[in-house]
Amino acid sequence: MNTTHREGASLSVAAGVVLTAAALLVTGCGKSTPPPPADVSAKASAPAPAAADPYDISKMDFKPGPATVTSERHTGPFASGDALSMDAMVKPLSPAPVKEIRLDTTHKIIDIAPGVKFSAWTFGDQVPGPVVRVRVGDRVKFSMTNRSDEPAPGLRVTAAPMMHSMDFHSAMVSPQDKYRSVAPGQTISFEFTANYPGVYMYHCGTPMVLEHIASGMYGMMIVEPKGGYPTKVDHEYAVIQSEFYTKLDPDKRKVDGVPLYVLDGDRVRTKAPTYTVFNGRYNGFVDSPLPAKAGERVRLFVLNVGPSNTSSFHVVGTIFDRAWLEGNPDNQIRGAQTVLLGSSNSAIVEFVVPEPGNYVMVDHHFANASQGAIGLIGASTGKGAIEAEHHNIPATAAPTDPNAVKGKLAFESKCLACHSIAGGDKLGPDLYGVTKRRNDAWLAKWLKSPEQMLQSDADAKSMLDKYKVPMPNQNLSDEEIRQFADYFKWADVNLRPQGQEQPQPAAPGKALPPNKTLSGSPSAIPNEKASQK
Repeated sequence: MNTTHREGASLSVAAGVVLTAAALLVTGCGKSTPPPPADVSAKASAPAPAAADPYDISKMDFKPGPATVTSERHTGPFASGDALSMDAMVKPLSPAPVKEIRLDTTHKIIDIAPGVKFSAWTFGDQVPGPVVRVRVGDRVKFSMTNRSDEPAPGLRVTAAPMMHSMDFHSAMVSPQDKYRSVAPGQTISFEFTANYPGVYMYHCGTPMVLEHIASGMYGMMIVEPKGGYPTKVDHEYAVIQSEFYTKLDPDKRKVDGVPLYVLDGDRVRTKAPTYTVFNGRYNGFVDSPLPAKAGERVRLFVLNVGPSNTSSFHVVGTIFDRAWLEGNPDNQIRGAQTVLLGSSNSAIVEFVVPEPGNYVMVDHHFANASQGAIGLIGASTGKGAIEAEHHNIPATAAPTDPNAVKGKLAFESKCLACHSIAGGDKLGPDLYGVTKRRNDAWLAKWLKSPEQMLQSDADAKSMLDKYKVPMPNQNLSDEEIRQFADYFKWADVNLRPQGQEQPQPAAPGKALPPNKTLSGSPSAIPNEKASQK
C-alpha cells in the first residue's frame, strides 16, 4: 500500500511539472504582461483609514473656566443673543463659533389660558424661556442677572424676590460652580463648550427645583451636530410640553379685574396638574397653528420638561419619517407613530405633510391633551371648521353651572362627531341657538326618542331631508336630557362666538377655567370652589 501511494504521488508531481512547463511556453509565445506597479499593490493591501470618532473624549473641552458672581445689576433687555429664538419658529444657526447669550430671571404674570392669569417665574421674561441654538464645538458665554425683585413693565410683582440659578443639561461643568444660586440683584456669568449634539433642557436648579420648574423656569437648547443635520427641511419649530399646577390666590388678588392664580403646592407634590400645555399656553397652537404646506418637510424639536409627567407625542395624519431620540441623529428611528418622553427627555421628529389639512399635534396620553397639550400644523388651503372632535378640543368654554357642565361633557362625548356649538354644520346642524329655535318640550322629545319624532314631526323630517343622516337614540335618562338642555341654554345666552373655530369663548365671568380633567388623585386636591370663598 505504501509503495503504490508513493508511485501515485510521483506521477502527480510529474504531471504538474509538465503542465507548468506548457503554461510557461504558451506565455512566452505571446506578449508579456508586466507586473502591477508596486504602489498599486501597496494601496490595495493597505487598510482604509478609520473614521474619526465624533465622540472622542480626548477632543472635547472640559476646561470651561470658573464662574463669576458680581453685584453688578443688568438693566437692559431680559434676553439677548443671536443664538436665541423668542417663539416656536426656530431661527437658523448663527455661524459665529462663540455664542453670547443673556437670560435674566423675572417674576411676572402670564396668561396660561383665557381668563387664567398665573404668577410665574421666568427666564428672559417669558415662559418657556427663549430657545438657544448652537452647534457642537461652539463656545457658549452665558450671563444671568437675578431680577426677581423688579416689576415687569406694566405689571406688579406677585411673588417675593428669591434666589435663582441656571442648569444647562447641554453643559459638562461643575454644578457647584456654574449652577450656584444667586440673590436678587446679583449676576452670574460662565462659559462652556457644547460637546454633544442633542435637544437639551435648561431650568432653574434652586431648591425646591420642582416648584421653580412648575412656576415656568425652563427652556430648550438645541445643539446641532458639527456637520449639521443629514436632511433638509422647509420648517423648523420648537414644541415644549410642560405642566402647570394652579389654584386661586388665597389673598384673592386680581389682575385687570381677573382672579389671580398661584402655584398649588399640593397639586405639585401629587403630580396632579391643572394644565398640560405646549409652549406655555392651553391650546396655544390651536389658536395660532404652526404654518406649513402640503408636500413640505417639517422638523419639530420636541422637549418634555415635565416637571413630573410623561408625554407620548404624536401628530395625527402623518408618520415620523425620522425620529432622533434626545435630538441626536445617531439615535434614529424610522417610521415612528409617537415618541415617548419622560421629564427632560427630547426628540427631533421629521415628517412630510401629505396633503392640505390641519394636522393635530397631541400628547397621546389623552388626559394630558384634555388639559391643553394639543396644537395644529396648519396646512389648509383656506379657512374651515377644524374636524378634531376626538382629539380633545372642547366645544365651548366650561359653564359655571354644574348641571350645564355635565351636559357639556355628555355633548362632547356623544354628539361632537355630528354637531358643533357655533362651529358650523357638520353631519348634523350647528346647535348654537337651538333653544331659541325650539321650545323645551320639542327638545326633550327629540333627545328622548328621535326615531319616533321622525315618524310624525315635520321639523324632524325636514332635518333628515337636509342632513340625510338620522339621529341615533342615545338612550338618555330624563336627568341627562335636563343636563343637555341646561348646557344648550347656557351656550345660547353666554357664548360670544368668534368665527367657527372651537372652542368658542364665553362672556367674562360666565365660564370656569378649562382645567377640569385631572391626571392625579382628586382626593388630594383642595376643592377649587371652596378656595374661592
